[in-house]
Amino acid sequence: MEGGTRAPRPLRVLFLCTRNAARSQMAEALLHRKAGDRFLVASAGAQPAEVVHPLARRILAEDGIEWRGRPKSVDTVVSEPWDFVITLCDRANEVCPTFPGQPIYAHWSMPDPAESTGTEAERLRAFEEALLYLNRRIDLMRVLPFEQLERAAAEHRLGALGQAVPEDDTAGRTNAADR
Repeated sequence: MEGGTRAPRPLRVLFLCTRNAARSQMAEALLHRKAGDRFLVASAGAQPAEVVHPLARRILAEDGIEWRGRPKSVDTVVSEPWDFVITLCDRANEVCPTFPGQPIYAHWSMPDPAESTGTEAERLRAFEEALLYLNRRIDLMRVLPFEQLERAAAEHRLGALGQAVPEDDTAGRTNAADR
C-alpha cells in the first residue's frame, strides 16, 4: 500500500464440476499459479470424488505444478461470496446452486478427461487437451479488465471464453514467464 491507496481486493473465482477430480482441479491449479494477487481461486463438485484423478495430477506435474488440492463438495463453499462461478461441465451447470452476493456465472463446458477410454497414452492425451483448453481460457480471463467493466459486459466476456479454443497444440503448455 503506497501513497495511502489500498490495493484492490482479489477477485474470488470458483470452478465447479460434478466430481471436482479433474477439470475443476486443473483450472484451480492453473489460475492459482498464474493469478498473482488478482484472484483468489477454489474449486468444488456437486458429487465430489474421493481423490483428484491421478492423470490430472500427472499432467499438472508435467506442467510444473505439484498440486495438492483435494476434491470438496460445493456445500462447503456455497455460503461464501464469490465474484465469479465458472461451471466446467453440463451436469454442474444444471445443478449449480445460488451463491450469495450475485456472482457472475459462466459456463465453460468441456469433455471430462476422466471419462476417456483407451490406452494410457490416449487417456493422457485427453488430459493434455483439457489442460490446453483451460490454459487458453484462463490466459484470456486474466487479461480481462473486470474492475473496469459493467456487470453485463463482464458476464458476457467471461461467458464467451467458454468458446475459446487453443490456436495450436503448444498453446496450453505454460512457460517460465507465465509461472
